[in-house]
Amino acid sequence: MILIADSGSTKTHWCLMAFNGQTSDFFTDGLNPFFQTSEAIRNSISNQLLPQMGHLMWAGTITHVFFYGAGCTPEKTKFVENALSACFRQARVQVESDMVGAARALLGRKPGVACILGTGSNSCQYDGTQFTKNVPALGFILGDEGSGAVLGKRLVADVLKNQLGEELKEKFLTQYGTSQADIIENVYRKPFPNRYLARFSKFAAENIDNPMIYALVYDHFNQFVLRNLKQYPADLPVGFVGSVAYYYQDVLRKVLQDNGIILADIMQDPMEGLKIYHKDDIVPTQD
Repeated sequence: MILIADSGSTKTHWCLMAFNGQTSDFFTDGLNPFFQTSEAIRNSISNQLLPQMGHLMWAGTITHVFFYGAGCTPEKTKFVENALSACFRQARVQVESDMVGAARALLGRKPGVACILGTGSNSCQYDGTQFTKNVPALGFILGDEGSGAVLGKRLVADVLKNQLGEELKEKFLTQYGTSQADIIENVYRKPFPNRYLARFSKFAAENIDNPMIYALVYDHFNQFVLRNLKQYPADLPVGFVGSVAYYYQDVLRKVLQDNGIILADIMQDPMEGLKIYHKDDIVPTQD
């Protein structure tokens, strides 16, 4: 059996794959070594994942763990490796960035450009095995164009600065039961402001027929293209994973078309692609 994980800032999608092809999916909070210690990651796995898996298997039967995660830079992967090795002592653990996971899911073993548009955003040029070039994402304060966090940030700022009209402002504040003071408190004084801001991006999807909202979302994706994709070879196909790419794909496709970019695929969740990529890593085990 093997265990595959795709972890973003908000949630982690786990998939247990048996030799007979049977799969079981589980979900826990996001795991990010930039924000969590190895002990905190281990506790999250122990408290959230293992109880869900307990009725299906004994942890010792897992031979490999493939973890793809946000924040898994070369300097930080050891935190995740230590946590996973402590929870799955018999398994070989491999930790890669979420960008490698997105590329393998979208492109398999073919070259191209892979992008993540979820709570955060990122992109890379991929040679069929590893990524060879990466325009730094820089997080939702300095970068993360195309992400849910930045879309939420732009939307909230436009609402509070009266850029979208009184009707939309009132609808927004009423729908979320919030106020300017509440928003300032959550953004500047509480943990994970990126997650907080990303939740507001759904308001744009619900009101995409409004010309001002459409223009905001179009420019949001266009900034991702101009500041990121234009730095990669123009002849490579570009694929996208993530909830923002999936739910706003009509606008995203229009932006890509207007910029002459070849679209490979748009996936909400990279896990289906990762199952295909890792199917040959499953070996029979004895319970």
